[in-house]
Amino acid sequence: MTRRTLVNALLVFAVVALFAVPLLVDGGTSEYGGTDAAVTEELEADGYTPWFDSLFSPAGEVESGLFALQAALGAGVLGYVLGRLRGRRAATPAIPTGAGAQ
Repeated sequence: MTRRTLVNALLVFAVVALFAVPLLVDGGTSEYGGTDAAVTEELEADGYTPWFDSLFSPAGEVESGLFALQAALGAGVLGYVLGRLRGRRAATPAIPTGAGAQ
């Protein structure tokens, strides 16, 4: 095993541990709620009423799937743009520098 492979494996393990350890230490006793839900509860407790209702209110699984799709499309567009910019830089001829260039 090369050093590079070992470092990559350790980095992947560290990232997985970063997410797994808090969930394992907690033991599943707490509820991980999002900030959207917390703010909504606070506003409703203060008597706030929304100006309008949503046109489309999907179920939780569908909503998270749509969010993941949006993130994947954004990452794809970003990757495409960065790849095109890098390819464009690699395709341009290098301008000679030094004493011979005029």
